[in-house]
Amino acid sequence: MKRSDKPKQKTAGSKRTLRFYVWWYFMLFAVLVLLLLWVFQYFLLASYYRSARLRSVEKVSGELTEAYGSDSFENEIRRMAFDNSMCIIITDSSGKLQTGANNLGYFSKLMLDSFNNTGYYMHQLKGELTESGKDYISKIVKNDSISSEEIIYVSSFKTERSENPYYIYIESSLEPIDSTVSTIREQLIYITVILFELAFIITLFISKRLSSPIVGITETAKKFGSGDFSVEFDQKGYREVSELSEVLDNAKTEIGKVNKLRADLIANISHDLRTPLTMVKAYAEMIRDLSGDNPEKRNEHIQIIIDEADRLSNLVSNILELSKLESGNLELSRTSFSLHDKIKDVLTRYTLLIEEQGYDIAFEPDEDRIVTADADKLDQVLYNFINNAINYSGENKRIRIRQINKEYCTRVEVADNGKGISKELLPKVFDRYYRGDKVQREVVGTGLGLSICKEILKKHNFAFGVQSEEGKGSTFWFEIPINGGEQKAEPAGSKDPNAAAK
Repeated sequence: MKRSDKPKQKTAGSKRTLRFYVWWYFMLFAVLVLLLLWVFQYFLLASYYRSARLRSVEKVSGELTEAYGSDSFENEIRRMAFDNSMCIIITDSSGKLQTGANNLGYFSKLMLDSFNNTGYYMHQLKGELTESGKDYISKIVKNDSISSEEIIYVSSFKTERSENPYYIYIESSLEPIDSTVSTIREQLIYITVILFELAFIITLFISKRLSSPIVGITETAKKFGSGDFSVEFDQKGYREVSELSEVLDNAKTEIGKVNKLRADLIANISHDLRTPLTMVKAYAEMIRDLSGDNPEKRNEHIQIIIDEADRLSNLVSNILELSKLESGNLELSRTSFSLHDKIKDVLTRYTLLIEEQGYDIAFEPDEDRIVTADADKLDQVLYNFINNAINYSGENKRIRIRQINKEYCTRVEVADNGKGISKELLPKVFDRYYRGDKVQREVVGTGLGLSICKEILKKHNFAFGVQSEEGKGSTFWFEIPINGGEQKAEPAGSKDPNAAAK
């Protein structure tokens, strides 16, 4: 047995739920936050603290060198030493002490050097600064007296009072960081445990909150998919869920309409197919049993069979034509022709009907215009509109085809004086195979003519519609733009924007 190379697709039941993914992503986010917290607070805190202390030392040095010589300088140097826990000493170029402030106590390395060693250590620092060629140097050293690390900083600056430079020495302890880091690390363990538990509980709540509306919609959609059109999609929850519920409710309504229309379509087509087939069978049996030897009766019965077969053929042809139009496979063959000639040519087909059945069918022309359209398809529209008028003209049998020339288009109307169409049914008259309770065909037809007209006119982008009033008849119309222009097709039963100008 040959194995398929195509990978198997996961079924819906084997996939993770939305609730799981929401929970997983939130937990992953919480873990990343905690990981960043540990990296910065556990591993990088000491180095960050040292960098911050060094920037603080550099800032103090810059402010003091700018303020040196001012009346408030002594207060300023004492304040900065106290606020930043520093020992600050300023000497001249020969190493003579000018001023200073100490907030590190007796074990300050610079202060001890100044008192006991007559500035030997500071002299070394000044030599290192001179050799480096830089504006300042800083280093981290071990203070053996208190067994802790300190920052030692030295920089030179000049004033207007002396050509020789002055030197500022700053000592800042790093010892508090060790105890601080220990405290922070201990707290970080407790914070991590608490945050992880909170994140677990909160993500469970949020995932349930986010997924519950969608789970509800899914359950409702399953019922809807099984054919229950009475379900209502719950619109509670966040906005996207409400919008999805609204869309699904609209889809449910439209699918319900389509389902009903499909049932009506099958019932109507079955009826129209069964009637001629019954007639064909009945008259074939009559020829076999009764009129086979009677040429006159036989020919009459055969003609009925032919007529019913033609009706079947027309029904099938119209169904195929409508399917082709709706699929978009139809290509229009636009040509220019006389509208008068086209309408008169269509009316020649009804000469026998006018003479034998007393129909009053007349053309009320305006000035002739050359229009651009698919002549065969426009012929089909006119033919179906007139047939529809014949079907519903009633005993009056008066039908008028009118041409109304306007500035930007030519309007063609087919009007009858029949019983008309109610306002409720007007929006549905162009639907495929729609039949209302009060709309019963009085002569032979397939019930697809108006749907075919609708698709042809939409394909041309011609405006079209219907006006009707019960007891006063109906008027079906379409408009052909002049100079080969196009108009937006209007839905059936829409108000005629040009009715007031007629």
